[in-house]
Amino acid sequence: MRIRLSDHFTYKRLLRFVISPVLMMIFTSLYSIVDGFFVSNFVGKTPFAAVNLIMPVMMGIGTVGFMIGTGGSAIVSKTLGEGKHEQAQRYFSMLVYTAIIIGGVLSAAGFIFIRPISQALGATGELLDNCIVYGRILFLSMTAFILQSVFHSFFIAAEKPGLSLKVSVAAGLTNIILDYVFIAVFHWGIAGAAIATAIGEVIGGVVPILYFSRKNNSLLRLVRTRFEGRVLLKTCANGASEMVTNLSMAIVNILYNFQLMKLAGEDGIAAYGVIMYVNFIFMAIFLGYSIGSAPIVSYHYGAQNHAELKNLFKKSLLLVCGAGIILTVLAEVFSGPLVGIFVSYDAGLFEMTRHGFRLYALAFLMMGVNVWGSAFFTALNNGAVSAAISFLRTLVFQVSAVLILPLLLGVNGIWLAVVAAEALALAVTISFLAAKRKRYHYA
Repeated sequence: MRIRLSDHFTYKRLLRFVISPVLMMIFTSLYSIVDGFFVSNFVGKTPFAAVNLIMPVMMGIGTVGFMIGTGGSAIVSKTLGEGKHEQAQRYFSMLVYTAIIIGGVLSAAGFIFIRPISQALGATGELLDNCIVYGRILFLSMTAFILQSVFHSFFIAAEKPGLSLKVSVAAGLTNIILDYVFIAVFHWGIAGAAIATAIGEVIGGVVPILYFSRKNNSLLRLVRTRFEGRVLLKTCANGASEMVTNLSMAIVNILYNFQLMKLAGEDGIAAYGVIMYVNFIFMAIFLGYSIGSAPIVSYHYGAQNHAELKNLFKKSLLLVCGAGIILTVLAEVFSGPLVGIFVSYDAGLFEMTRHGFRLYALAFLMMGVNVWGSAFFTALNNGAVSAAISFLRTLVFQVSAVLILPLLLGVNGIWLAVVAAEALALAVTISFLAAKRKRYHYA
């Protein structure tokens, strides 16, 4: 039975609706993880470090897609909830076309300036050469990557989360298979990893264009439209929190690499890369739930259905808290096997990474509430509060922690920096949720 945004959501119905976005985000996160696995095990430590240096840049630029997708879907879903279907179609179409133009500009700029970007990150010699090869190939598919992020949210607003999952699975499996073929069989090295990722991104970005361009049975379709600066500005303001979250993560990852290079050398960068791979999967669960539940919140907010807003708020809070506890326990118990997937060939690197991951994993207790809290305010069309949570959590608190704690605790301070940042952000999130409950009637 098809689940509609206008439905009343029990736990079962809510989980059925968000499971596709969760799995979708997990498969999307496989891009860098699979590249890292094959490069680490089949190419070498230096190319692996190059992947870890360049990937935050690619993810940072790709945040434009998250901004347009999350901010735009909140507006489109709210417009659908108000019964203005044709207007919602025009908004949707304008935002997709805008994403294509922005993606093309960023792709060209990145391709041209990848060398100075890599040098600014500290890459020299063989590491620099690997960064340039990997980065240039991925910039060719940047527009498709941005579109894939845009459609993550719009598929859900269109009541087609299952189709979004199928596209993401197809893109992810393509990347995995081609990584094996290009790296393990053809021995194309880091270039093979980049080509495999680029092809997967093209599938994830182009297939939704083909679907929405034709007549379909979803709530949305690409139609003729006109540029509406007010809607685009509202979209950017509303989705700024998601952009800030992902962009800040990229900036913080770069800062982590700088700190680790000073304290632990190339092994430190490799260890942090492995921790980030596992973090991508766990974070994908929180992001997937937040992205999946946001259009439902936006719809009922637009329809002024306060009872359903209260229902969604209570159930979501319990689910993300429960997930945080479960993921933290799993991370602590299975830290060895998870780390061993990537660096079992080096005993010293394995031990450094396992120890760091067990400290880092404590952040999962709080991370889910913070990620969901920011997305919840985006769904309520309050981009200012959402951006404040994200900006403090992912930039101010983390940058402060990663600069200060290593002075006190050495390398352990780097691993614990995210824990401190999430604890501070939790206090901010709870404060905003308590302060805004009467305005939005969700509690």
